[in-house]
Amino acid sequence: MSNEKQVDSGRRGLLVATCAAGGVAGLATAGAFVSTFQPSERAKAAGAPVEVDIAGMQPGEMKTVEWRGKPVWILRRSPEMVASLKKTDALVADPKSERAPDDLTPPYARNEHRAIKPEYLVAVGICSHLGCSPITKLQPGAQPSLPDDWTGGFLCPCHGSTFDLAGRVYKNKPAPDNLQVPRHMYVGDTKLVIGKDEKGEA
Repeated sequence: MSNEKQVDSGRRGLLVATCAAGGVAGLATAGAFVSTFQPSERAKAAGAPVEVDIAGMQPGEMKTVEWRGKPVWILRRSPEMVASLKKTDALVADPKSERAPDDLTPPYARNEHRAIKPEYLVAVGICSHLGCSPITKLQPGAQPSLPDDWTGGFLCPCHGSTFDLAGRVYKNKPAPDNLQVPRHMYVGDTKLVIGKDEKGEA
């Protein structure tokens, strides 16, 4: 009889321990599962405006930052680069950025420079054709896959679309639109905020 009580007691103890361990594991799994519904810090940051220090950028220098998972180019154009935009006006498909302006070009960038400050181009580095990322071809002059009178700009390696130094697509190219100019603003002379302007966040 006493043996039977010891066995029952042992089984009961084992059952309690097993249930407790299972409950802890179940709670941990449920907690991990629920936490997958909460955005990570990186996901939160992906949509947030990005502040960039442009102090010390030299003419002809370009920085690339990530905003919402996209590459955003910041190019400080030299006076010669800015002057070249007049030459490309007649060669680009949408010189005044009139196509899809609300999606591609904020009002303050619907000008020849596509910029708030003529010396700075701020553009999303994704081709409007099939989403490839163009490569920089800032140096003027004849180069492979470019015309002899090339004034500098960007070349999409996927299907050959070319863009001038304002991100405007040349005529008769696969890309239907200019590169997107994201909403942005300057905070003083040395800080640029991408994804936000005076009207709020993009």
